[in-house]
Amino acid sequence: MTGTPWARGRLLGGFGGPGLLFGRMYEDWGVELSVLPPPGARVLCIASAGDTAAALAAAGYEVTAVDVNPVQLTYARERLAGAATREGTAEAVMRLGRGTAARLLPAWRQSELHDFLALDDPVEQIRRWREELDTPGLRRLMRVALRPGGALAVALRPSFAGVVPPRFDEVLRRRLERTVGRHPNAHNPWLWRLLAGVEPPGTPPPRAPGVRLVHDDVVHALEQAPCGAYEAVTLSNVLDGPGPDFARRLRAAVRHAVRPGGVVVLRSAREPGPGGPGWAAEDRSALWGVVRVVRLGGDAADRRIEP
Repeated sequence: MTGTPWARGRLLGGFGGPGLLFGRMYEDWGVELSVLPPPGARVLCIASAGDTAAALAAAGYEVTAVDVNPVQLTYARERLAGAATREGTAEAVMRLGRGTAARLLPAWRQSELHDFLALDDPVEQIRRWREELDTPGLRRLMRVALRPGGALAVALRPSFAGVVPPRFDEVLRRRLERTVGRHPNAHNPWLWRLLAGVEPPGTPPPRAPGVRLVHDDVVHALEQAPCGAYEAVTLSNVLDGPGPDFARRLRAAVRHAVRPGGVVVLRSAREPGPGGPGWAAEDRSALWGVVRVVRLGGDAADRRIEP
């Protein structure tokens, strides 16, 4: 049950027990709603900050949300019951980065940034991104923060260091450009969270008190579930950090717990291989390099669901 570094409940180095890692989620649950079986199906997801669990429950799914971090699970429970959003480690790191950019780059000040995020025309968005936001100054800041040996790599726990792709500054800029050139900013809460640290105006808080919350390592939870207990699982970035043994256990556990014909959604921050990013181009959060959606085939071959 400790085969994953997520069990420590800490993204950054140092000592101490588990902490709140994520005050919000950065996975676009619109992908899940596009590919999951019809509402009413039993779905397992990662609890994290509760956003995905709330969205799936609101859409009519029977949701079990699992988290190995007890602090994160308690927060998800409180948030699904209507509590206010709090800042986790991820948000604190992003806030420091945004604050530095705002002090040095006028286009990254809150007023100008909110004006950009209020746009709903991808053509205008990509023009302004290239001309106003993706400047030489931003590139210098991102190199300092996100390259190997940069501030983020030094701060991360060693078990997470390999998660950040090489030249992540360039990788993230490409993903951001892909997102603003494809999806309207005004209707993209994941981009607001990432770039401004806030929700778009009028966004309701997540609320779904009927979600079943489980404190467990996700592999163990799947292994202990009855055979074919779920029609779908969505596993966020659980493979970012753990080694190959954990990945093998996860594959076996998924095949045990998800019925043939069920759907698996898996995200990764890593760069895509020859198969391309899959659904990552449709995921409006801009963070993901790969989003894979697979329909389990039972005795037949698994089939990837293409966007």
